Amino acid sequence: MKRNFLMMNNSCWIVFLAFLIGGSAYAQGRAKGYVCYRTDQPINIDGKADEAVWNKVPWTNSFRDIEGDSRPLPKFDTKVKMLWDDEYLYFYTYLEEPDLWATLTERESIIYLDNDFEVFIDPNNDGQHYYEFEINALGTEWDLLLTQPYRFGGKPVFDWDIKGMKTAVHLDGTLNDPSDKDRGWGIEIAMPWSSLNELSARRAKPKSGEQWRLNFSRVQYELHKENGQYVKVKGDDGKPLPEYNWVWVPTGKIDMHRPNRWGYLQFSDLKAGDGKEDFIADPDYALQQYLFTLIDEQRKYKAQHGHYTELANLQVEEWAPEKAVAVQFYDGPVLSVGASNAARTKRYFVTMEGKLIVENLK
Repeated sequence: MKRNFLMMNNSCWIVFLAFLIGGSAYAQGRAKGYVCYRTDQPINIDGKADEAVWNKVPWTNSFRDIEGDSRPLPKFDTKVKMLWDDEYLYFYTYLEEPDLWATLTERESIIYLDNDFEVFIDPNNDGQHYYEFEINALGTEWDLLLTQPYRFGGKPVFDWDIKGMKTAVHLDGTLNDPSDKDRGWGIEIAMPWSSLNELSARRAKPKSGEQWRLNFSRVQYELHKENGQYVKVKGDDGKPLPEYNWVWVPTGKIDMHRPNRWGYLQFSDLKAGDGKEDFIADPDYALQQYLFTLIDEQRKYKAQHGHYTELANLQVEEWAPEKAVAVQFYDGPVLSVGASNAARTKRYFVTMEGKLIVENLK
């Protein structure tokens, strides 16, 4: 990416210097990642994950509330494992659940109106054109493609499908039966590279060491028993209580559509069980989050005042990364906020549409 692409006509409004600030939420934050190992064993997609290779790979951490540590821990545990081979990216998740319940049976229904499990994938790590997949305990599916996050004007593409995907749900209990207590449900998913690579810049399955942005969500409703059936608990207004959103990596807002806050999926050529590879965290993660914060604040300012402003007026110093960086707001053909990393090896731009652009300086 040529630097003058975002600096055309030298239209730079302001240079703002963010100095060392300890205690910043983003400065202290760490990129969360999962190393995905290869399998040379066939995976039978039955929701049970009883192949020996699944025992050779780790679980993710237990899910947390989407808003982070300020919210209570989830009532029930949820974790995920992943594998890959030349044809598929595999997922297995187990969701603790004492009351198995699902109602939606038609594919492409709005599945999150039931308790569900969701997968979000951004192959290019730029916050644009990413996949979403949802499934309930009946095995009913909804897959869609997002052009960009909703808050940036993104539009869902509902008629897009993950062609060739295989899924299965295994119930550890009885579905829609309030007379007993259940244990949970397992889900296995095989997503083919032939579909996932549609949005990949290389149009090929990943290389060892490559990283994609990824997140998982579990939607969970409060239920009670009524006339022998499960019914959503309602509030004083007569409407169902808001759902819980439990996720692998919290986004800080009740909004899964913040790809910059997702975790990382790192692919390894190591065969599962043959060794361990460390996750390599992006050293510029905090800087990238800071730029997204500036973009969000600029958009808020414009919504209130009708125009953008100098960065110094946004008063977001508490989000600044720990190392001083020069941040610029570019008012050109593509409005963006940009900054170089501390090593001056890369420069990052985030556009007003939420796209992350990386420019190599050396």
